Amino acid sequence: MASHRSPPASLPPLPRLPFSGEGPQDISPAARRRVFVEALAPRVDGGRYPVKRVVGDRVSASCDLVRDGQDAVAGALLVRRPAAREWLRQPLQSVAGERYEASFLVDEIGQWQFAILAWIDPFETWRAGTRKKIDAGQDVELDLAAGALLLKAYASRADAAGADTLRSAAARLEDGSLVAADRWASAASPPILAAVAECPDLRDATQSEPVVIVVDPVRARFSSWYEMFPRSAGAPGRHGTLRDVAARLPYVASLGFDVLYLPPIHPIGRTARKGPNNAPNAGPDDVGSPWAIGGPEGGHKSVHPRLGTIDDLQALVRKARELGIEVALDIALQASPDHPYVTQHPEWFLHRPDGTIQYAENPPKRYEDVYPFDFYGAGWESLWEELHGIFVFWCEKGVRVFRVDNPHTKPLAFWEWCIARVKAAYPDALFLAEAFTRPKLMYALAKLGFTQSYTYFTWRQSKRELTDYVTTLARPPLSDFYRPNFWPNTPDILPTHLEFGNRAAFVQRLVLAATLSSNYGIYGPAFELMDRAAREGAEEYADNEKYQIRSWDLQRQDSLGDLITLVNRVRRENPALQDNLVTFHPTDDDALLAFSKRSADGAHVVLVVVNLDSHHRHAGHVALDLAALGVGPDEAFQAHDLLSDERHRFQGPQAYVELDPEFLPASVFAVRRHLRTEQDFDYYS
Repeated sequence: MASHRSPPASLPPLPRLPFSGEGPQDISPAARRRVFVEALAPRVDGGRYPVKRVVGDRVSASCDLVRDGQDAVAGALLVRRPAAREWLRQPLQSVAGERYEASFLVDEIGQWQFAILAWIDPFETWRAGTRKKIDAGQDVELDLAAGALLLKAYASRADAAGADTLRSAAARLEDGSLVAADRWASAASPPILAAVAECPDLRDATQSEPVVIVVDPVRARFSSWYEMFPRSAGAPGRHGTLRDVAARLPYVASLGFDVLYLPPIHPIGRTARKGPNNAPNAGPDDVGSPWAIGGPEGGHKSVHPRLGTIDDLQALVRKARELGIEVALDIALQASPDHPYVTQHPEWFLHRPDGTIQYAENPPKRYEDVYPFDFYGAGWESLWEELHGIFVFWCEKGVRVFRVDNPHTKPLAFWEWCIARVKAAYPDALFLAEAFTRPKLMYALAKLGFTQSYTYFTWRQSKRELTDYVTTLARPPLSDFYRPNFWPNTPDILPTHLEFGNRAAFVQRLVLAATLSSNYGIYGPAFELMDRAAREGAEEYADNEKYQIRSWDLQRQDSLGDLITLVNRVRRENPALQDNLVTFHPTDDDALLAFSKRSADGAHVVLVVVNLDSHHRHAGHVALDLAALGVGPDEAFQAHDLLSDERHRFQGPQAYVELDPEFLPASVFAVRRHLRTEQDFDYYS
């Protein structure tokens, strides 16, 4: 980013209107500020919440500069890097009418700021007006004298070299022996304009409120998650350990995932422990739910003894990073009746009239093995500090990614306070909100600090549902703060289209999740092994790992592992799939969903077509939005299917596509242009 002379580290106060309607008062100096900065973008809720970007993004800041009269206006973009005191300044460029913009690269994790500075430009006003008079053959001697005075004023604010340049230009304007047009031209030359731009008079400039931009690691926008239960990672019949998880890391890496998410790894309470499939009574050997956190062995800052030790976790984190994988921990802010908090801090829990602690309920469901915290009870301040300390504790152990359980049932104010404090110390920390709740509440959590969020993709099936939903998520204002993470299944959710689906249904949902969203995840090995057994009367798995240990044959011949590996490789190798810049293309068959995605620089484009009917072959025409594909009206291009490796030649606004779910229910085409000969296309028709 080009930078110029920096304004003070502290921004000047906002302009105040001279009259507020509350009676007479003195006219404020702000009344001299003639430029209004309006429609500033990007900005979330008028600047109340941060805009989100990732390292390497180029942020385009734009605004309207509105002024009275005919005087020229000028503006600058001010940018402050994380922890910096100085503001960098670069000029705004007019893009359309009164709309202006400038861009800057965010190349560092942390909290950035930008603002707009705008002012009336007297020199440009003089330059343009005098040119018109010269062209009309009018006398401009007084105008040239006025220009000389302006240049001398600019010289008084310039550095030594700039001052000499400007004074020399002023002297030429005052030299009556020269032709007026030549005198004007010498003062309006590029070197003089550049010198003037370095030292504007900002005494009456208008300053916008700063906009905060939280810049996260690239993983915040582009990630592939794999969820597994550590206790199921051991040999059949044995409780798995974190060392067993470490031994499975090569498998996870071979599938192409870069985040390994582990459900809670803490000690599990025995009081009211649930049995298999959420049975109300557990046997002596039943392992219970990992979300019933805490026992005599410790609580949220401890590792279940049967899983191992904190040292084992740190070794797992290190080994995972060697393979390009981040370990994500589940943080569930609740406690079992056996958690040390219950006896040490009873004020942190809600008590019923009989004096007992209130267990969790979602009528008619009852969770006697879980006590929710009372976030606004008598001990709320010490509770908040302790819960914040849980995140800090695991950050200190090397963990930087957290999946947070049910954050929508905790106060929004807590999350804004807690996440801001964690990210102030660990700016690379990422938070995934497991919030299947009201959309505006999901969005509020994102505004308040959550990096990514689960979504309703799991239940969106039809062409209209998927098109409308993804279009909403992929456009501002949501795209400036809300990062969706698409999951086809979770331990809590086995959707009916998978329960009653076939292999093609799993493939279809995999491709949709992995291509519609730049962040996606699966709960495995249930997904790659296509587990479809559901608990009667519930949209969840039978023999659920939430309540018992399961053994999985990862070498099964019908595993989707190879296809998952291919899909994740396609995601890594195609920048267009690493963002959410999506365009939907109409089709003449409602079972065919077509959309394209492009990289931020427009250099990479992918066209995806999915057969939403996992049982029948469908064929039809896609009405291509050629502009979205970056293709000219008559330009032929190659569509290379990265899943089947077939190549096709497309030309014009229509493309014929045929998808048989018995083979593959989807095509992911890389759009390749500038191919000159028939051989270059290497297509099959």
